[in-house]
Amino acid sequence: MLERIPLEAFRVFDAACRFMNFSRAGRELHITQAAVSRRIQGLEEQLGAKLFTRRGRNLSLTPQGDRLAQRVRATLDYLDESLEPFRGGGREMISIAASGSVSHLWLAKRLKDFDNESPGISVRLLTTDAPSELASEANDLVILYSTGEHPRWNLTLLIREVLVPVASPAYLERRGLDADALTPDAIAMLDLIDYERFNAHWISLRQWFARLPQPPKTRISPRLSFSTYSLAVDAALRGEGVTLGSRGLLADELATGALVELGTEGLETGYGYYLGMPRYRSLTPGAARLHQHLLGS
Repeated sequence: MLERIPLEAFRVFDAACRFMNFSRAGRELHITQAAVSRRIQGLEEQLGAKLFTRRGRNLSLTPQGDRLAQRVRATLDYLDESLEPFRGGGREMISIAASGSVSHLWLAKRLKDFDNESPGISVRLLTTDAPSELASEANDLVILYSTGEHPRWNLTLLIREVLVPVASPAYLERRGLDADALTPDAIAMLDLIDYERFNAHWISLRQWFARLPQPPKTRISPRLSFSTYSLAVDAALRGEGVTLGSRGLLADELATGALVELGTEGLETGYGYYLGMPRYRSLTPGAARLHQHLLGS
């Protein structure tokens, strides 16, 4: 159906909806009131539905017109936003992709600092755990969970992955526990908070315990399990139990004492979070500036 309807008709319809007046809509679009009326009539005929009710000079949307108005406005807003990078003299738009956990626990704070220092640059953050979307060359920069090699991205290490059990001081106090004195067997008996593995290389609590030099003999049975790593961390921050913490991602929480490491066992996985820049194209000035900012964070 769309191929039979001039796209201009939707712009006219949107203006008529915003003003509820064909004359004012025409003035905004630099066309006559009669031209607006003809466009609306043509759109109604193509759709086979009345979009406005008319009582003298007063207009109101029909239920079908109201539904269409909401969708047309959302579509035009989306198109306008998509065209932002092509407007001359505006803020430079750059995009960066990162997983949900990296975005929530590490990147968002640093992007806020960058925004304060770089008022002429806008940053679009794509948060996804899908490997194909993370590594898409449509992005200017990416943060990948990797060993450091990728065919399309030059990678620089941001955070080496070292995994340790963590809990809040409130949880430890409530249970009467000394964090430094806890053995893996003792930790395995606590209120464990786990998360789903979206990547075959990710390690959750069961794999962490299994890789210790002396794994606990007890069966690992988490009390809670969340769909994302960041939700598990949030639960630990609320004092609900023990989760597996990445020292680098949780550096701020560990430094402030919001979370505390348990025991003395840490597992270095050989993986880490790497900042990627494209191999086969140059960075824009804004993207290069963000690249340096993140490496220095």
